[in-house]
Amino acid sequence: MAEIKAFKGMRYTSAAGDLNTLVCPPYDIISDRQRENYIANNPYNVIRLELPKGGDDRYKEAGETLKNWLNGDILACDEKDSIYVYEMQFSANGRRKSLKGFVSLVKLEEFSKGIVLPHEETLSKAKADRFELMSETFCNFSQIYSLYMDEDSSAYSLIDGCSRGIPDMEVKDPDGTLHRMWCVSDEDIIAKITAAFADKKLYIADGHHRYETALNFKKSLEEQGKNIPGSGYIAMMLVNMENDGLVVFPTHRIVKGLDGFDGGRLLDECKKYFDVAEAPGEIRMQAALNTGYDDGKKVFALYLGAGRCYMLTLKDEAAVKALLPDKSDAYCGLDVSVLHTLILERILGIDKENMAAQKNLTYTRSREEVLEAVDMDGADCAFILNPTKVTEIRDVALASEKMPQKSTYFYPKLITGLVMNKFSD
Repeated sequence: MAEIKAFKGMRYTSAAGDLNTLVCPPYDIISDRQRENYIANNPYNVIRLELPKGGDDRYKEAGETLKNWLNGDILACDEKDSIYVYEMQFSANGRRKSLKGFVSLVKLEEFSKGIVLPHEETLSKAKADRFELMSETFCNFSQIYSLYMDEDSSAYSLIDGCSRGIPDMEVKDPDGTLHRMWCVSDEDIIAKITAAFADKKLYIADGHHRYETALNFKKSLEEQGKNIPGSGYIAMMLVNMENDGLVVFPTHRIVKGLDGFDGGRLLDECKKYFDVAEAPGEIRMQAALNTGYDDGKKVFALYLGAGRCYMLTLKDEAAVKALLPDKSDAYCGLDVSVLHTLILERILGIDKENMAAQKNLTYTRSREEVLEAVDMDGADCAFILNPTKVTEIRDVALASEKMPQKSTYFYPKLITGLVMNKFSD
């Protein structure tokens, strides 16, 4: 099954400055203004490598910057092959939580082999960007976030035992999440962890674009007859699926720019598939969402502006299966599948290409942004969802299917810059 191995991680040296000023959140959630602030705070911030800006030469400039930092002792690769135990301590939903896993290399496998499994569709533009960056830097600056099943916690026990002392690295991000990392180079421990994964599948939680880019890059090198050391592996953060610290937030949908949109007509047409009930105020709406989630019902909120909010509860759970007979029960039972199939596509006429292009549909994790989009920015309506359950992600992946884009938002996000994978000298 999954083949993992230790590696000589590339890390910042003390010459680069305070580590808190060198790391950054994932590149795809950073605004241009935030990027400027990171660089102003420390010119060696990893954002210059992970998110180069400028013209057509920006990727080449990132490659040159990386070489300069390596030659200038700003970055250096560890002397020993290691795995890197990674813990995040954070607050979510009013509770303090801890999530612990480890970073290692994982052999790249085609999804068809059923060893590394995706759960979500991807967008081509993001993959093209990552491909160009990889072509110039031969690096993974950030890790793929993946899950594994570990019912007896045997693998986790090995990892947990490596993180009892003082961490080798520690930073706190702007959200208050504490990121801690321990470098583990003990060959016996690494061998035991490697052996523990010989029978495990991996489920990608976050980083589909980067994983598919790495597959495409590997194929491109093979087609050119190039043998680049390490290009057959990618850096991953591996987390036990049973970990109590796993948190998935929902990603809400904003509908805009539909010709002749009529909220009253939408409500009437929804009644064919859903029980519709008014839910004035955020407190009542959230209570209804929580109850539906706990009861295993398919329920979400429709917001039409000016405080008009309605709860939509699916009447017949076979309704999606009837329209998508070739899809698994796991796929048809997802809240996002219910919303996309019965309302966005069938009632509002927003097809899959439109959704992927975000022409009439945009996505956000922020409920405040949802309300503002309808009340102030002229959006037609919005749908507020419950989070996807981790077990649902697993079941869809096992069925060799992918959820619609933006079905999950794992929290917190991995920080970029603690350890990186330089897979070619």
